Amino acid sequence: MSNNSQKITPFLWFDTQAEEAVNLYASVFENSKIGKTVRVGGSVLTANFTLDGQQFVALNGGPMFKINPSISFYTVFETVGELDNAWEKLVDGGQVLMPLQKYPWSEKYGWLQDRFGVNWQLTLGNIAEIGQKFTPAMMFVGENLGKAEPAIGFYTSVFENSGVKFIARYGAGGMDAEGTVSHAQFWLEGQKFIAMDSAAMHKFQFNEAVSFVIHVETQAEIDYFWEKLTSDGGAESQCGWLKDKFGVSWQVVPPVLIQLLSDPDPARSQRVMQAMMQMKKLDIATLQNAAG
Repeated sequence: MSNNSQKITPFLWFDTQAEEAVNLYASVFENSKIGKTVRVGGSVLTANFTLDGQQFVALNGGPMFKINPSISFYTVFETVGELDNAWEKLVDGGQVLMPLQKYPWSEKYGWLQDRFGVNWQLTLGNIAEIGQKFTPAMMFVGENLGKAEPAIGFYTSVFENSGVKFIARYGAGGMDAEGTVSHAQFWLEGQKFIAMDSAAMHKFQFNEAVSFVIHVETQAEIDYFWEKLTSDGGAESQCGWLKDKFGVSWQVVPPVLIQLLSDPDPARSQRVMQAMMQMKKLDIATLQNAAG
């Protein structure tokens, strides 16, 4: 997946450890690069980075939101050595949620939460089969239990170049209700995602700590995604953030905002920042007028 084609970017919220986390991930995964880093008063505010060609963003946003297992990153390795090396580095100081071993669906698989809270599902497999090394995986639990399939239908109706690869379901006799989703793969704007239901007693839900940035060029695109994703029980937040009806957080952001906030004239960038802070849905014309 080329950087230019990535319409949707995972966005990770840390307290103060964004730079440390990004440095770890760039050291663990091959073909990685740390891109534009925005600093305020010497401290990192945001850092763009790519892992094996896929884009991510990290933010130091403070202690307000904590990353949890509701959204993890399903990560495919084609050699045991590469998988074992990544597991060893990521689990250091973290927590094992499912041991690294053989399972019915994989010769070698494990789920861990690293020391920064980010969740990784590491598996031995063929990257070509899923189409990308890292795939965001959404787990529908608690009040969202049983909503994985409706969510897939909703997302694929909102985004272009979307569809469902497969939906596997739980059978009878287990803890999970027969017919609910054990593992599903779908794509949005050509990017793969995973969804699953889990009836286990999980004490977490989707929150702002892992969100998805939708890169849009025009005000019409902003208006479209904002209206669609806040409909039927979604909620507007601040500065281009919103929650959909399942509680998943999205940011609808035009590249011009980044350009304006990066203006070498601090007075202009500050005016843009002040204008943005007054907004829920972003308005390109108002942001440009604020820059002057």
